[in-house]
Amino acid sequence: MTTDYRYTYTSVYSQTETTVKQIVDRILRSGKMSPQDHALLTSAVFNHLDIDEQERRQINRIFDHIQTGQLKLINW
Repeated sequence: MTTDYRYTYTSVYSQTETTVKQIVDRILRSGKMSPQDHALLTSAVFNHLDIDEQERRQINRIFDHIQTGQLKLINW
């Protein structure tokens, strides 16, 4: 049995239609990433499977900030 993750995250992403860059910018500006932020970013990526290099760099900024301690994961 295969799970279609695009379907799982469709409802979260379709409610906002927010771009990956907007999501990343908001997370980095706040300095915190909640499970809701994670779900929104994940849904944006899963529903937009052909992400370009710029979007990939934006997502990598999140990982860089987590690794350097500049971004806190909250309520995990």
